[in-house]
Amino acid sequence: MGQEQPQAGVTLDAFTGRYAARTAGMTASEIRALFAVASRPEVVSLAGGMPYTSALPLDSVGKLMGDLIATRGAQALQYGSGQGDLRLRELICEVMALEGVVASPDDVVVTVGSQQALDLVTRIFCDPDDVVLAEAPSYVGALGTFASYQAEVRHVAMDADGLQPEALREAIRETGGRAKFLYTIPNFHNPAGVSLSDARRDEVLAICQEAGILVLEDNPYGLLGFDGPPVRAIRARSGTDDVVYLGSFSKTFAPGLRVGWVLAPHAVREKLVLASEASVLCPPQLNQLAVVDYLETQDWQGQVDVFRGIYRERRDAMLDALTQLMPRGTTWTVPTGGFYVWTTLPEGLDAKVMQPRAITARVAYVPGIGFYADGQGRREMRLSYCYPEPDRIREGVRRLAGVVEAELDLLATFGPTAGRSSSAAVQTPAPDMA
Repeated sequence: MGQEQPQAGVTLDAFTGRYAARTAGMTASEIRALFAVASRPEVVSLAGGMPYTSALPLDSVGKLMGDLIATRGAQALQYGSGQGDLRLRELICEVMALEGVVASPDDVVVTVGSQQALDLVTRIFCDPDDVVLAEAPSYVGALGTFASYQAEVRHVAMDADGLQPEALREAIRETGGRAKFLYTIPNFHNPAGVSLSDARRDEVLAICQEAGILVLEDNPYGLLGFDGPPVRAIRARSGTDDVVYLGSFSKTFAPGLRVGWVLAPHAVREKLVLASEASVLCPPQLNQLAVVDYLETQDWQGQVDVFRGIYRERRDAMLDALTQLMPRGTTWTVPTGGFYVWTTLPEGLDAKVMQPRAITARVAYVPGIGFYADGQGRREMRLSYCYPEPDRIREGVRRLAGVVEAELDLLATFGPTAGRSSSAAVQTPAPDMA
């Protein structure tokens, strides 16, 4: 009898072998896998980054939407410009001016949320195997986008003052000039919760300018600081066309409208418009006009102040609970705005391995490994305080602290969890990860 041939692998997907190579690394995000469980009312979710839209003046917004259809429905329900509504672009320039950015509406491209802006910028700049520099950790939605275009991510270390300039210099040297851009969230970082200090902003910009590297400044949280006026944006410090700025109304108005934007150099802007037209033809006209009417008729800056007060109270509740309840050896960042606290577990624990025990204890978080492209972050987790009420936050931290205590007991009895698997694949974002 002849030698048996090895059996081909079995798959339930009839299209295996037909997909593009860039799909190989795609996997669902940590939150997407958790969402069905974390959304149950008995589970305290410290996982998702959902803005607290219940604080909006919903009666006024509802009337605004009704009046828009009643008075300009034919326009609002029609196709629009691929670059976005001109009046909206003018108002976006006024919003950016609060952070010192001087811009022309001609250089603004409206996008379907800032996630599409990330996709467009990566599409026009990155070929397979190009290098993108990104903070460690970094926004999971950005990592998924970079992976989808087969770019290589080189992480750059952060500390309490944000991205470390010397680590950036080292990363540039090690990549040998292959980096296309630095991706950074300088304000109230997702997931790390820290902000790039004022002095470091100038230094980081100078380093990138010297190396000829574009800065991709992603700034969804810049107006949501707790301790004073907005910090001057990196884009506002640049006298040349070497910073592309991304913004969004998802955190200051409503994520369900999916309205974001890119401010880019003129030549880059034209390519962004062409790339956007190829993917969505034009951003939704109804949503854009709704944002225009909201900015023109509502006290939107007063509403941002309401959000800031709510998130400050919830931040305080989380920090107080962490201080009172978490076991020794646990550390965390102290955000001065935004949505997130980045927590590091005691030595020997693995946030991904611990996750099933946390779900059993009816508390959800996001393991840190999802925010790295290279498998780092096993001791880390992202805790979100933006959505739950303060009492729920305290209860969630109480449950989480009990889980950590139990894991420490197991560690003392059986030793570390090294060798137990947790996926390091680059993930695509769930809707509430932004």
